Amino acid sequence: MMGAPSPNPIGCADDRRRTVAASTSSRCASSLSAPYGLLPHGDRMTVTRSTNPICRRQEAHRYSLDKPPVRFVPQRTLWPVAPWRSHDGYPLYQSHRVCRRQEAHRYSLDKPPVRFVPQRTLWSGCFFSERRRHGSPDMNTLPSEPLTADAGPVRHCPALLIAAPASGQGKTTVVAALARHHRRQGRRVRVLKTGPDFLDPMIHQRASGEAVYPLDLWMVGDTQCQQLLYDAAGETDLILVEGVMGLYDGTPSSADLAIRFGLPVAAVIDAGAMAQTFGALALGLANYNPDLRFAGVIANRVASERHGGMLKDSLPADLPWLGGLPKSADIALPERHLGLHQADAIADLDARLDRAADLIATTALAELPAPAAFRAPAREPVPPLLDGLRIAVARDQAFCFVYRANLDLLQAMGADLRFFSPLKDRALPDADSLYLPGGYPELHLDQLADNTPMLAAVAGHHRAGKPIVAECGGMLYLLESLGRADGERRPLAGLIPASATMGKRLGGLGLQGADFPGGQLRGHTFHYSTFDDTPAFALRATRHPGGSDGEGVIRQGNLTASYMHWYLPSNPRVAATLFAGAAP
Repeated sequence: MMGAPSPNPIGCADDRRRTVAASTSSRCASSLSAPYGLLPHGDRMTVTRSTNPICRRQEAHRYSLDKPPVRFVPQRTLWPVAPWRSHDGYPLYQSHRVCRRQEAHRYSLDKPPVRFVPQRTLWSGCFFSERRRHGSPDMNTLPSEPLTADAGPVRHCPALLIAAPASGQGKTTVVAALARHHRRQGRRVRVLKTGPDFLDPMIHQRASGEAVYPLDLWMVGDTQCQQLLYDAAGETDLILVEGVMGLYDGTPSSADLAIRFGLPVAAVIDAGAMAQTFGALALGLANYNPDLRFAGVIANRVASERHGGMLKDSLPADLPWLGGLPKSADIALPERHLGLHQADAIADLDARLDRAADLIATTALAELPAPAAFRAPAREPVPPLLDGLRIAVARDQAFCFVYRANLDLLQAMGADLRFFSPLKDRALPDADSLYLPGGYPELHLDQLADNTPMLAAVAGHHRAGKPIVAECGGMLYLLESLGRADGERRPLAGLIPASATMGKRLGGLGLQGADFPGGQLRGHTFHYSTFDDTPAFALRATRHPGGSDGEGVIRQGNLTASYMHWYLPSNPRVAATLFAGAAP
């Protein structure tokens, strides 16, 4: 939360002052002295320094765009500079918006100065700090128009993004426990998942009782992320966002998302094999990007009460301890090669979630976080491009990886969705188009292969020239055969002249986009199988970031198949042409 600017924001009750040389013009000296606690001292400047052994919050002040940005160096000199340029050459200016709080770290004078940027370029409200080590943002894919003060109405709702220093720290357990705890208090909870994911949302949907949607500034897009948060703020009592990988991992990262939408961040750290280093790690997460609103830290897999005390004591005084969860098999979520088990496959999932919620109830996380503000974006209505089109959608244990937003979009465009099970049903429902999402066909290979009436029905649909959209596991279902890692192989639909085999190593991972003639359709890939003999590809996706060649896309008449899991709302018109049968 922003506070009123202090007349001397760096200092404290018993401030010390350190005089440092600063060769500045009178204009720069007068414009910078007040906001940064600088006191004129002849041709020198006095910088007020805090005696706090850890750090104190720095209130950044409002600067108009006609003033040159400054580089804030804690306990050192402030150099007025011309507008900066990023590594890709784009000019970077201070925004007119009020800057966020800064963390002033202790640095000894024999170390090179560290430059803190109160606020960098504002792309639709998206802040990117030069301190971020992943490079400057992609100007071709991120929004270029800044938000205006009257962009839309604002809603307020308590919100919290749960992040971590890496994968496997316990983010999903903490988010699911929080969702279940607040749901048991009679609150409506909306969980959103950063980045591409299908399995974690299944757990969160069970915990919260609400549909779960992805948030990603590239795949989902800035406007749709903003809309999802705005909608959630008007429909629920609490918004929880689970981060992806480590807090600063990826381009864009969970931190980028949190900064863009003003989401406070709580970090969960697996403390099972550490003690005082816990504090150092937490401090690094909190201060790596000064634009981040860091709410505190949660310890996971705490061995004992004494261990928890050591972890808590390792934190700086101004870094909130939000509690700890013990190391317990009773709340752990089982995993396999693609991640967590599906929610329906964990027999005692509700009991595990309830036990985790009981533990959350004993921590500071039991209370609602402070409300965050969410502004409505400007959006165009979805055109009825699929009005009256009947789409058969595979949905069972073998075909379960589909974004809820995909189904919402198809329905919003007028499609009539008809669900069926390739595992159990013997025929397709009456449909004009067929959607085969990803999933676990390898785990149900025998049952799929033995259901020959369904395989024949799918082949008949294709022979009739009707569209088919197949993603990852859905594409494997259309191959001539699929082999398990143990060597066993079973024949399948045979619509694509190729075969594949499951492996023990990843065959593909990451965000990608494919450029159809109608525009780019984005999504992601994550699979352990590989082609035995590569089929002919009509086009190839490109990886994000980087732009190198990604997954191939097969086009055979009205059949479109790939290892890609498409996020259809990234380009509704291309999505509509795939299902309607017109070549995009």
